Amino acid sequence: MPTIELITIINAPIEKCFDLARSIDLHMESTKQTGEQAIGGRTSGLIELGETVTWRAKHFGIWQTLTSKITGFDRPNFFADEMVKGTFKSFRHEHYFLSRHEQTLIKDIFLFESPVGILGSLFNWLVLKRYMTRLLLRRNKIIKATAER
Repeated sequence: MPTIELITIINAPIEKCFDLARSIDLHMESTKQTGEQAIGGRTSGLIELGETVTWRAKHFGIWQTLTSKITGFDRPNFFADEMVKGTFKSFRHEHYFLSRHEQTLIKDIFLFESPVGILGSLFNWLVLKRYMTRLLLRRNKIIKATAER
């Protein structure tokens, strides 16, 4: 299963970073290039444990819908979201937060799998991992810029 791991260091308190990372509104801001919108479940504000959000966005020229659920939550240290319905075979995004002096270290671990057997595996490694890494880096850049304002 492909895995993406990212570290982002932000000059802001851990609580602020944690809340920005689970903000539906900020997520939409960071994915404007895909036209992503929250269309079901929690559609604005801060998502909480057990809540779902359904996203609609255009990826690879195709409108897609995906529903994820917050399955783990320990404010302000950790939360996880997992796909419950969508085009992936599966995905889990773990968000870890560590306070260091006046900074917050965010560690993202994104595990995913495409459907369609061997073709999906090839697509994962050749295209999707790089694409998802760019999306996550852009998201973290927006979280960092907002937190440090």
